[in-house]
Amino acid sequence: MATATDNAARVTVDAAFLAELRRICGPDAVLAGRDETLVYDCDAFTIEKQYPDVVVLPDRTEQVAEVVRLCSRHGVPFVGRGAGTGLSGGALALNGGVIIALTRMKRILDIDLRNRRITAQAGTVNIQLSRAVAADGYQYAPDPSSQMACTIGGNVMENSGGPHTLKYGVTVNHVLGLTVVMPDGEILRLGGKEEESVGYDLIGLIVGSEGTFGIVTEVVARLVRLPQTVRTMLAVFENVEDATNTVSEIIASGIVPAALEMMDKLIIQAVEAAFQFGFPLDAGACLIVELDGLEAGIDAQAERVREICLRRRAREVRTAGSATERDALWKARKRAFGAAGRLAPSNITQDGVIPRTKLPVVLKEIGEIVARHGLQVANVFHAGDGNLHPLILFDERDPAQMRGMMLASEEILRTCVAHGGSITGEHGIGIEKSGYAACQFSPKDMETMAQVKAVFNPQDLCNPGKIFPTDKGCIETSWKKRRSVAL
Repeated sequence: MATATDNAARVTVDAAFLAELRRICGPDAVLAGRDETLVYDCDAFTIEKQYPDVVVLPDRTEQVAEVVRLCSRHGVPFVGRGAGTGLSGGALALNGGVIIALTRMKRILDIDLRNRRITAQAGTVNIQLSRAVAADGYQYAPDPSSQMACTIGGNVMENSGGPHTLKYGVTVNHVLGLTVVMPDGEILRLGGKEEESVGYDLIGLIVGSEGTFGIVTEVVARLVRLPQTVRTMLAVFENVEDATNTVSEIIASGIVPAALEMMDKLIIQAVEAAFQFGFPLDAGACLIVELDGLEAGIDAQAERVREICLRRRAREVRTAGSATERDALWKARKRAFGAAGRLAPSNITQDGVIPRTKLPVVLKEIGEIVARHGLQVANVFHAGDGNLHPLILFDERDPAQMRGMMLASEEILRTCVAHGGSITGEHGIGIEKSGYAACQFSPKDMETMAQVKAVFNPQDLCNPGKIFPTDKGCIETSWKKRRSVAL
């Protein structure tokens, strides 16, 4: 189903509009002109680019609301943006207009340890929430790989996950309250510090809405206790099949690790070249298994995991001997996407989800799909919950490789759906997968979602052109069309 802005001409703003933005946010908080806005021409999905007309950097909710009201009156599209680490083009100003960058809204507003709550502005970097309470023995559990840069507001919009959400849950499981600027400029406060709120679960609806229902400016989040103890293990396998079968057996044994991650041979080689952790370069795959909890009993759990890995033909199982070694291992894992830049000039990360029992067959099919298009794929992903992140390696300067990448991406997502999975786990649909939505959703599904969106965003000015397909079916023509416009 096409949105109102699919075929809209680029919107531009005039001098009076810019003057009003400067009055609202201050002259140093408004960037205009291509030279000043070009660094906002994409997020981490760098295949698609489009610069906005204006970028504003408010520092409080009331300023965001005034900017949104101004845009609404003038029919100017606007997009909320955090750190720009998103991987689906969700923060792209597809039709120009205004990007409302929340990176100056980075204050932690309240810490309530007795009730295990923390309140922060949306531009607060994810890791800062945990750092603010670590000395008191607490943490904010969801930990995306980009947690050193990504913001809590962006995490809310994408319902971000991370390695440790296997045990602790994703963003929506840790959000208790939101302050949202609606597309007409109204400030809406949902939930709060209380554990349960009455009425419809509007927080659950907003989380994961990809910025199409409004702009989140403040978040009340749940804190959890730091575990008493941790055991972090690295299991080395000759091949991906043995490693992925091990994943299912660990979970089937009744053990739920805090994290259960997999890296294949290409990624192992890339991260070892970057970080010199000591990964075996001839390994076909590695599992990172982290257990946490009470000291009593954790060594017995670790021994059970070791036995399962060895029974599944792991050639060795190492346990981190210190906090420093554990931190180095996680540094290598969480920066694996960046290290993949050593493997090819360009890469794109897919984000399909499958039942974890299907990991061996789906990974084999993914390898065959990518090879059929003359490309390579590297895999690093959240194996415990079946959230795949295949990195297709290519050179975007080569039109043939670009076409092969797009076709392979679609086939990978079709394969995930065919095996009972989804086209996205945590990166969102954005513009990257909007042409693929019909792979998973029926026309009636899409119509229902569009109706819900229209309740919140009737003018379609708030992050337009995202999620909903612009062409019928799962074909790469919509991506090619958008690509030609962006260039």
